Amino acid sequence: MSGTKVSSVRSFASRARLYFAFTRPFTLLPPTFGVVSGALCAFGSAHNPDPERRFSPSVILMIALGSLTAALLNAASNVINQYHDLEIDRRNKPLRPLASGAISPATGRRFAALLYVLALAPTWLVVIYPRVSFLEKATAPVPEHQCFFIYLAGLVFTLVYSDPAWGRTKRFGIWANLTIAVPRGCLLKVAGWSMVGSVFHLEAWYIGAIFLLFLLGATTSKDFSDMEGDAAHGCITLPIRLGVGRAARFIAPFFVLPWLLIPLGAFLPDPFGQGPILTGGRLLLCILSAVLSGWGAWTARLILRDPAALARSENHPSWTHMYLMMMFAQVGFAVAYLA
Repeated sequence: MSGTKVSSVRSFASRARLYFAFTRPFTLLPPTFGVVSGALCAFGSAHNPDPERRFSPSVILMIALGSLTAALLNAASNVINQYHDLEIDRRNKPLRPLASGAISPATGRRFAALLYVLALAPTWLVVIYPRVSFLEKATAPVPEHQCFFIYLAGLVFTLVYSDPAWGRTKRFGIWANLTIAVPRGCLLKVAGWSMVGSVFHLEAWYIGAIFLLFLLGATTSKDFSDMEGDAAHGCITLPIRLGVGRAARFIAPFFVLPWLLIPLGAFLPDPFGQGPILTGGRLLLCILSAVLSGWGAWTARLILRDPAALARSENHPSWTHMYLMMMFAQVGFAVAYLA
């Protein structure tokens, strides 16, 4: 290979790594786990529309496609958020691709648009049983394209959170948390569910609500280290609005209480159907609740023991535990429904 070709290959690889870093890849794991978990919960639930409950090629393809598009949608959200947070990141995170000038703002915006299209368009083909063939899925009636519209709603939420033209709720404390928690908590699980079963069941939304409540508080763990830049650019996050100590006390219960809803749903009757709200393995769901509640209590203790440390550290342990708990919960739900 000539020197010019080697240089071109290295240049392409370097740019690819740069754009991959631009998407903040570590944050792409929870949505991928979330969609797969949601689909597996639907598969193992009492609401699976396939009476033979087979992992057919069609089901496997839909789950794989959904996990990929979920990661792409989250990547698009990360990119567009960095685009609109450019001035904040120049102060808080100057080494990020946009803030450092490695990627221009115009290029970053085009990259976000491309990721949005790649994330949304394929979900039109996600239609549940008995639609099996490509043609059946593509030409199914509009109401059967539930996954597409859930992803579309998630896309809108990402714009509402970041883009001033759509409201930029990131500026408004608890509203910022809500516009993160709805798509990345509730809608993510329901989107996964929609790849196997109908979303017109309470169970899908109950599971989604558990993750929504967790993120409603836990997502603030990342805001403490960004207070200076956020305040300078009008983003009044909870730590700024309430102060570090009060904000820490506010978010601590969200690391524990949502997981207590799991055994509650496993025993409460479904008001719109037969059996309990959660139709997974009851014992495994209770064990999952106990593990997550204990883990959350320990993380809350880290937060409350030294709230000021949240503001001193760029990545406080509570932020890492938030992501690890999310992924563990996703896997735990899938196991409880398949076992």
